[in-house]
Amino acid sequence: MPKSSSKGAGKSLVRATLAIHEPPLGTGTSPGALMKTFDFDFNPAQLSISRSAQWKVTPTVAVRKGARPEFMGSEPRAMALEVFLDSSDRPTGNTVLKKVEALMRCCVVTARSLAAKQPSPPWVIFQWGSFSTARFAAYVASVDASYTLFGTTGVPLRATCRLRLHEIPRKTKRQNPTSGALTAQRVHQVVAGDSLQSLAWREYGDAAAWRAIAEANGIDDPSRLTTGTELVLPAAEEVRH
Repeated sequence: MPKSSSKGAGKSLVRATLAIHEPPLGTGTSPGALMKTFDFDFNPAQLSISRSAQWKVTPTVAVRKGARPEFMGSEPRAMALEVFLDSSDRPTGNTVLKKVEALMRCCVVTARSLAAKQPSPPWVIFQWGSFSTARFAAYVASVDASYTLFGTTGVPLRATCRLRLHEIPRKTKRQNPTSGALTAQRVHQVVAGDSLQSLAWREYGDAAAWRAIAEANGIDDPSRLTTGTELVLPAAEEVRH
């Protein structure tokens, strides 16, 4: 697969990423601190999202044509996608090996959650520009890696990883009283001049809400924000409640 050019249209190409977070402590439903951002070498060529609803039908002799089905609830979303990795232009490196290991670790309990006696693998958020349907907090249900090219020392140079993500539902999806739209958290990448107070004012209209952002991201020192860091911004309804 050819690599994208850094000229022309390549400059405006939006890359898909997988934000890997610590699981929340306690009973929270917002991802914890950002552990790593997995950058895709190539955007997915295909991505599938599924959702199902559970219904129950209880047969009854009193109804000839069949009983009326009873709705039991909706299942969370599931997403399947492939991640293509290629470092054949750097045959002495181990980039592919490290990236596959990073994805595999998404199925392993984090040290922080284990220390807190709430063992859990990381939570993840897949992001690809304005593709909002595919952006939700999830856990990695499985990672299948196929290595298809190797260097002279046996180091993998090319691999395809098949990921399956399962949505982690929020406790309550409230509606914005003015727009009627469902509230949702989002991720913000820190730029020069950002502060937790300015982000809180811009996002919620209340600079004092910076504490909610700090808590959601495990920030101990709010005066130190590194440019490029990705922060989870809790939904406005969560901040107010």
